[in-house]
Amino acid sequence: MTAFEFHKSSYSGSQGECVEVARNVPGTTAVRDSKNPEGPQLAFTGAAWTSFVRTLKRDDATVI
Repeated sequence: MTAFEFHKSSYSGSQGECVEVARNVPGTTAVRDSKNPEGPQLAFTGAAWTSFVRTLKRDDATVI
């Protein structure tokens, strides 16, 4: 399996709320918390990533 190559998201805040994104594996977008690089990762198919981002951008989205 190809290793993910994570990069800090341009949307990460300056207060340490950092998300890293990997898009080097075709058909997959992975995200992780930059403060815990050995911790859990989420991997999305292209369609699932698009849906996830759309949901976060909606005005009425609730993020826990």
